[in-house]
Amino acid sequence: MNLPEGPRIPFQPAARYPDPAFRVLDARGRALRLFSSSVQQLASGCHWAEGPVWFGDGRFLLWSDIPNNRILRWDDCSGAVSVFRQPSNHANGHARDPQGRLVSCEHLTRRVTRTEYDGSLTVLADRFDGKRLNSPNDITCQRDGSIWFTDPSFGIHGWWEGEPAPQELPHGVYRIDGSTGRVDCVLADLDAPNGLAFSPDESVLYVVESRATPHRLVWAYDVQGAKLANKRLQLDAAGPGAFDGIAVDAGGRIWAGFGVDGSPQADPTDLDGVRVFDRDGTPIAHIHLPERCANLCFGGPKRNRLFMAASHSLYALYVNAQGI
Repeated sequence: MNLPEGPRIPFQPAARYPDPAFRVLDARGRALRLFSSSVQQLASGCHWAEGPVWFGDGRFLLWSDIPNNRILRWDDCSGAVSVFRQPSNHANGHARDPQGRLVSCEHLTRRVTRTEYDGSLTVLADRFDGKRLNSPNDITCQRDGSIWFTDPSFGIHGWWEGEPAPQELPHGVYRIDGSTGRVDCVLADLDAPNGLAFSPDESVLYVVESRATPHRLVWAYDVQGAKLANKRLQLDAAGPGAFDGIAVDAGGRIWAGFGVDGSPQADPTDLDGVRVFDRDGTPIAHIHLPERCANLCFGGPKRNRLFMAASHSLYALYVNAQGI
């Protein structure tokens, strides 16, 4: 299928191994690189690619093209790309709950929804304390069925990713209880919370603060039931770098969508892609892409294929790590 409306990014896969797009920043990063694996461009033609989520039982991947108001599907068996849902209410981040159902953040309707097995939608959250959410952005699920999501105001700033609307709530991070459906605000002190992910044992939640100044940050919190405690700095983008979505592998390393924060003097060819950090916060590898990477996830039968939604395109790379 040819994707309409969006620009296509010319891409040429590496002709030799190891792929120079995988740059080792620390000796620990060498163990993550597969010698005979290279970055692939699976699809292009989006306006702003986001929110990839892997469906292993169907061997396909879904991701959002937010401005084009659609969720796209890439099939692992055939390589075909198709439209999964349009309109999508300008959906952004996605995840799967323990029952395998799709849960999604929608900018236009300012809500979190669950897609049932029959294709119908159930609204899980659209308000807090009687006020409308801003524009739910990214989302993750715990094993107990609880759903955590970030709620910056990106989708109500204009017509590109939603529609203009007054902001009724501060930027926040929310938790939907897996048993009762109760919605609680667990954080309200971050400027534009964005990507979020749990540590392998779910004892720590990592949250991106995408408008922190002077640098973009990732915070770590101890998970204490329905509450977060012991806020501490986990990662600092430092300089002109910027975080977006994040994923954690089985070894506890953080794989972060990365790019330029808008600084005119920054070199995007050095920053665009995915930056990998060890558990102590040391940057150990960088996967260079021709576009800024917004979000990513692990997938494939062995959970060792990294899927990267980057501006106009969807990319993939097999790595020597497994997602959780």
